[in-house]
Amino acid sequence: MAKTFSKLTRPNMRKLSAGKSILEHGITFERKADGDGVFTVNVMVDGQRIHRVVGRESDGTTRTQAEEFIQKVRRDSKDDRLCLPKGRKIALGFREAGDKYIQKLEEEGGKDLAAKHRRLRQHLVPFFGDTPLSKISSFDVERYKKVRAQTKAIPGGKKNRPKDEAALKLTGKGTINRELAVLSHLFNKAVEWGWIQARPAIIRRFPEPPGRITYLTVEQVNALVECAEQDQSPQIYPFIVIGLETAMRKMEILSIRKEHVDLERRMIYVPRAKAGSREQPITQHLAEFLKSHMEMLPDGTPWLFPSVSAKGGHATDVRKAFRRVVSAAGLNPDEVVRHTLRHTAITHLIQAGVDLPTVKRISGHKTLIMVERYAHQNGEHIQTAMDKLEGRLQIAKGGG
Repeated sequence: MAKTFSKLTRPNMRKLSAGKSILEHGITFERKADGDGVFTVNVMVDGQRIHRVVGRESDGTTRTQAEEFIQKVRRDSKDDRLCLPKGRKIALGFREAGDKYIQKLEEEGGKDLAAKHRRLRQHLVPFFGDTPLSKISSFDVERYKKVRAQTKAIPGGKKNRPKDEAALKLTGKGTINRELAVLSHLFNKAVEWGWIQARPAIIRRFPEPPGRITYLTVEQVNALVECAEQDQSPQIYPFIVIGLETAMRKMEILSIRKEHVDLERRMIYVPRAKAGSREQPITQHLAEFLKSHMEMLPDGTPWLFPSVSAKGGHATDVRKAFRRVVSAAGLNPDEVVRHTLRHTAITHLIQAGVDLPTVKRISGHKTLIMVERYAHQNGEHIQTAMDKLEGRLQIAKGGG
């Protein structure tokens, strides 16, 4: 039965003076000195005190949302008890869940673990802390989005913090969406692994404009390859060459096994691609390069990019070396990233006149729609195609 409020009513909240507050049924509304109002809850649930700031009046927070929060806390607590065979259930905190999530993904051969771990460690865990995983609400997620959107991004990490912090840009929506994707995946896996009964919150990502896909010109490609060949890292040159000549993704490249390279058929078998296992076609030049590269690898290693310090036996990241090479080539390392190699290969295939189904076969995309994003509107290949149409039809010019 819904509680009846006699004190915490809209008229009473409007008349409340600065520094004063109203408390009723575990909900407190306080009028701040700046005129804004803040809702907090303070209730006992199963012997545990729940004290949380729900939000500000200026942000659209209402008493109803505070009531819904209390109801959710009590409902989740009841669900936790019902799921336990005997005794009290200890709720899994977000910090611990994040650690277990990364560990389980490593055991399952998960993808992009370094990026997931970084987003958890730098942003998600500091915000959600030890909040029980099952008690993270949609309101908490929206609050996270708002806080992150007001945070200034530091290119290259804290070590490269510029002196003039006023010049820093706010964190982009795309960056926040990648963090929300990790949170969403963690929720899904937590349900799959039986840590929680259901996803605790709805995650609404920011809408992102399609934007322009960054790719390198032929001159920039040559400069990048030349600098990679001269770099101190023995792995960055083969990484860049493979990326440019196949459009393979970062982890697809770094996890290549020698046994999966078929030089005669000019194919690389990719067992764990994003869209499922596939055979990756390669160029004749790359086949010849891989032959010599594999002959120079240490005896007994099954990997093209071996790493004695890596848990899986192969390298998982080449970020530092890649940024160094990009800078040496006179390019911006904040704009030219490892995925740019894939964008470059696909874009040049399309601009060379290769049909989209064939490009899709080479790139490993799931759908043609994803490939069409690379058909840049200002591409020279489009004008060339129109010239071919004109030449084929040869429509006579009208006389005046």
